[in-house]
Amino acid sequence: MTLRVALLGCGGIAGRHAGAVAALPERMSLVGCCGRDQPRTDAFAAQHGGVAFVDLARMIGEVAPDLIIATLPPFVRGGEIEHIADRGIHLLVEKPIALDMGAAESMVAAVEATGVTAAIGFMYRHGDAVKRWKASDTGTVGMYAGSYHCNALHAPWWREQAKSGGQMLEQVIHQIDLVRHLVGEPSTVYARRANLFHRNMPGYDVEDISAILFGWDDGRIATLDASNIATPGEWHKAWAVYAERLTGRFTSWNDAVLTPTQAGAAAETIAGPSDPFIAQLADLANAIRDRRPPLVPLREGSASLRLALAARQSADERTEICLADPA
Repeated sequence: MTLRVALLGCGGIAGRHAGAVAALPERMSLVGCCGRDQPRTDAFAAQHGGVAFVDLARMIGEVAPDLIIATLPPFVRGGEIEHIADRGIHLLVEKPIALDMGAAESMVAAVEATGVTAAIGFMYRHGDAVKRWKASDTGTVGMYAGSYHCNALHAPWWREQAKSGGQMLEQVIHQIDLVRHLVGEPSTVYARRANLFHRNMPGYDVEDISAILFGWDDGRIATLDASNIATPGEWHKAWAVYAERLTGRFTSWNDAVLTPTQAGAAAETIAGPSDPFIAQLADLANAIRDRRPPLVPLREGSASLRLALAARQSADERTEICLADPA
């Protein structure tokens, strides 16, 4: 089965997804792309393929996609995901799923009510090193320590909390999702954040440094530190996981050294070749074909957003927050 794929949103990340579609020619083809600006959308279509639209309903009606990849920034999402699900079209939604839990749960409810297959774009879980860790006999994971550091102005909307949610929601959420994936659901969160070096920049009101501490009632701990004040042009994303029988030091989703805690045991070095954008689309195509959930269902986007929002609230209130079971 060859899936007819369309893009909703034609920014930089959409180009990565278009490239992933092109890398799977026997599984899917790009038939349409929908943006907010006709000339820019025309240029995107000329480069990547598909028919250019600025109206979602018209695109659905004219190109009949089986799968839509939604890459719209979170602040401009307003019912599109629900509409797509209601039309019976499968979905891949870029993170963060939303800027608040009400919008996130609305999307999840729409998807689950219609029965379409929908994934959230936490591509770190598709990395070779992350998958190898999950397949290993690690024993109980006791600690996670992660970092995310960069130094860039990003898009203008990224710098405004009302539009992006801040660095915690836009970037650190990838590591928050890994905490859930590799350690489990935490019991508490305490965080701090500040805008140290961009206070005088008009339109920049998000944090440029932050730290998060997740805790579990049984004593497990996860720490995350992040900034947008590090070396320009470098993107430092790394994490370490300490478990009962294995220690993992990751420099990317594909690259890690896994060292058994048993004395004398040899370490395993992983340098995987996988493109996680391609891997998540291939998994989603298989999930649609096999009528099974994808590796990272859309509901995971809501669950990880909940922790990111709680961390941001903790930082703003300067208090530890209990993460009660949402049920």
